[in-house]
Amino acid sequence: MLLNSGCRKSYSLNEEQSIFFHYEYIKDGQNTAHNGFYIDNEGSVLSYSDPEDWNFHDESLSISKEDLAENLSRCFHSGFMVPDKVLSRYSGYIPNIASSKITAVRNTGTDKGTIRFICYQYDKYSDCYHGTLIRTEGDFTQENLNFYSKKIISWLKDISINIETQQ
Repeated sequence: MLLNSGCRKSYSLNEEQSIFFHYEYIKDGQNTAHNGFYIDNEGSVLSYSDPEDWNFHDESLSISKEDLAENLSRCFHSGFMVPDKVLSRYSGYIPNIASSKITAVRNTGTDKGTIRFICYQYDKYSDCYHGTLIRTEGDFTQENLNFYSKKIISWLKDISINIETQQ
């Protein structure tokens, strides 16, 4: 389910930014699943697994601040923290990624589900978070062509693996 939050397209990072990154896995069909994590501005890795009443981002990957706050209230702390220096480095790549081109969607499989790597920029004028796709994997593949994308994808995958092995 996608909701339109009506966000504008003028964005910048600022001190009000609550989250920077989102890793999500969605699988529809017989074995439905929806799980993932956010990384907030304090470096907390906030996980979720099949939450009820989830607010999905719209087609442009935007989500209102209010909807995001509701989602975060349904998350739990994974026990992992990103050090300030690491978070500062990776969040510093967001403007470059947001201004880069993204490849066309390719159908690459069936019934694998979809993993999305997203970074966000908060727009205080519309009170929305605008997401930028870093990569999509699974049934469909799409990739941001920015040089830093591969570094962020590798980093987020490592976090995901650490969360999975902890559970």
